[in-house]
Amino acid sequence: MGVVVITGGSRGIGASAAKQVALRGLGVILTYNTNPEAADTVVRCIEQAGGKAVALKLDVADVGSFGGFCESVVHVLRETWNLNALSGLVNNAGYGLFNPLPSISEAQFDGLFNVHLKGPFFLTQALLPLLEENASIVNLTSATVRVATAGVAPYAAFKGGLEVLTRYMAKEFGDRRIRANAVSPGAIRTELGGGLNDEFETLLAAQTALGRVGEPQDVARVIAMLLCEEGAWINAQTIEVAGGYNI
Repeated sequence: MGVVVITGGSRGIGASAAKQVALRGLGVILTYNTNPEAADTVVRCIEQAGGKAVALKLDVADVGSFGGFCESVVHVLRETWNLNALSGLVNNAGYGLFNPLPSISEAQFDGLFNVHLKGPFFLTQALLPLLEENASIVNLTSATVRVATAGVAPYAAFKGGLEVLTRYMAKEFGDRRIRANAVSPGAIRTELGGGLNDEFETLLAAQTALGRVGEPQDVARVIAMLLCEEGAWINAQTIEVAGGYNI
């Protein structure tokens, strides 16, 4: 049984991914930043279903903390699973900010950059020595990379950068048979950016070929697939999971 790290695993897509991955027999190290209670709830849910999970605190914007986080991962791997390597990494942690481009401050720009591009870059670098041969990396991007949506320019720009970075990861880590792919959600019912009100959900559903917004588990199942044997020959790809949004 392998073990994967899922950042931002206390809520939304990350929490759903942790549960889906555990159902497939993988151990899960999920991270949280400010809500340990929510992370503990996900851990208990996984354990009640017969799986095994551990929650660790991590601020993906704080690159200086990654060394200590890696030490914690090594400890948890040994103590909980008697392993010394990871089989996967999901760079999922993030947040939304809806502001017109002219009103974005430098602090807001830097905050989004640190979480959505700089953080995944250096966290992957830090955890790379722990990834076993044939491991899988999944980076969460966004359909806003393909479809311009007013108010999310920095967020979309950094998610676009993460898509490019994904291909470079696949290229440079290929000699160790480590795969890297991106999953690009469309409109999903989560708390990102404050969540969806009824009017906005109706608008998004009307712009989606399948006539509804997505649920976290719609994305989580694709993430789990990429981490498991079914995704073993998928590499350097971006898979949009959006129900046909704006096609």
